[in-house]
Amino acid sequence: MVSRRCRWRTSVVVCFLLFSAPDDLWSASSSAPPARCAIRYPSDAKVEWECQRLRARETLETLFGNRWVDVARFNRIDRRHAYPGISLKVPKRLEDVIGFTPMPQEYPLAASEAKFILIDLAEQFLGAYEYGRLSFSAPIATGDKSNETPAGEFTITAAHRRHHSSLYTIEKTNIPYPMNYALRFHVNKKGVAFWIHGRDVPGYPASHGCIGLYDEPMQKKHYGFPREPILEDARTLYTWVLAPLPEDEKYRLLDNGPRMLIIGRAPIPLRRSNQDGARVRPAPRIAPETMH
Repeated sequence: MVSRRCRWRTSVVVCFLLFSAPDDLWSASSSAPPARCAIRYPSDAKVEWECQRLRARETLETLFGNRWVDVARFNRIDRRHAYPGISLKVPKRLEDVIGFTPMPQEYPLAASEAKFILIDLAEQFLGAYEYGRLSFSAPIATGDKSNETPAGEFTITAAHRRHHSSLYTIEKTNIPYPMNYALRFHVNKKGVAFWIHGRDVPGYPASHGCIGLYDEPMQKKHYGFPREPILEDARTLYTWVLAPLPEDEKYRLLDNGPRMLIIGRAPIPLRRSNQDGARVRPAPRIAPETMH
């Protein structure tokens, strides 16, 4: 018979593991992240690609030169998660993914709106529109099938340049999980707020419902990589939403924030391929976020 003391110790260990686990444990049924090549987006059919495993000392930059950003966008992945052992979708012709975006160049339903945000969960991409024309787009990381990002019509109601999680900390630290350039779009019946904000973009749906965008300065600050931050889609969207208001540290309630439409459902990985095996060492990741 197991003693009460032993059961108590077991419970403590289980709770510790749950709340200190990397985000892969929260976003998938196993501790290993889904194979990136097993994540299929509708626009994959428009580009000929092959699955290629990164070897030692290979990076997006060394493999693809000045086209590395295009390949990163095509894979919905950031540089911190494109490490040796990971398999990526490599276009057979790099010119096919120049300025890659699966978002429509025009969205007639938003033709009368100065600012409109369209999010396609199936594509894991965001589009920002001005009077129905695409102004810019960005890859995203949303909730997975167990923690779905809500679909439907919403409005950006709040903005906070230096927002932080009230529940989670950065792995192995006491630092609150950073949610830079946060834009609130929904509060559910339980009072849980959903935000668009900067975070890791690991190449698959990985959040607890929020919508994540590239924020390499945050990654450098807390992980030391990448050494020269370039991708700042979270800041780009934040600045665009607030303009002409200044970018400052204030928590702002927005009376006339952009309307936002979320469509589709996040992709479910196909049966695990042998491209990203369980023996691949996972990169350290930021703790999950949702209920902030």
